[in-house]
Amino acid sequence: MPAAKAIAPPSVSRRERQILDVLFRLREATAAEIQTALPDAPSYSTVRALLRIMEEKGHVRHREDGQRYVYLPAIAAESARRSALHHVLDTFFDGSAAGAMAALIDDGATRLSREELDRLQTLIDRARRKV
Repeated sequence: MPAAKAIAPPSVSRRERQILDVLFRLREATAAEIQTALPDAPSYSTVRALLRIMEEKGHVRHREDGQRYVYLPAIAAESARRSALHHVLDTFFDGSAAGAMAALIDDGATRLSREELDRLQTLIDRARRKV
């Protein structure tokens, strides 16, 4: 089985992101299995239509298993995560990574361990050296 392409996906809808999440979690699934795993699942025909569109966009691919199509992600999970993160940054933080980090750190519900704080500090120090 060929490895997933490491490309940044073009813009994907909320529902397409949910489908990718299911596929990354399950590794492969039929349209019926995807439909079952989706929150507020649309109809089976809608899931099939979305999968066809996603396949045209290059987000997913399929293999045939008898009469069924089994879908797999065609993009790397890291690419999908980065795309989703950029979408959140653009939508809620005007593209500001600092704004998003401040919201996470200032939120009393988010508890960072000493190791996580050290890792963030290391990343900040590395970024400062590049400026």
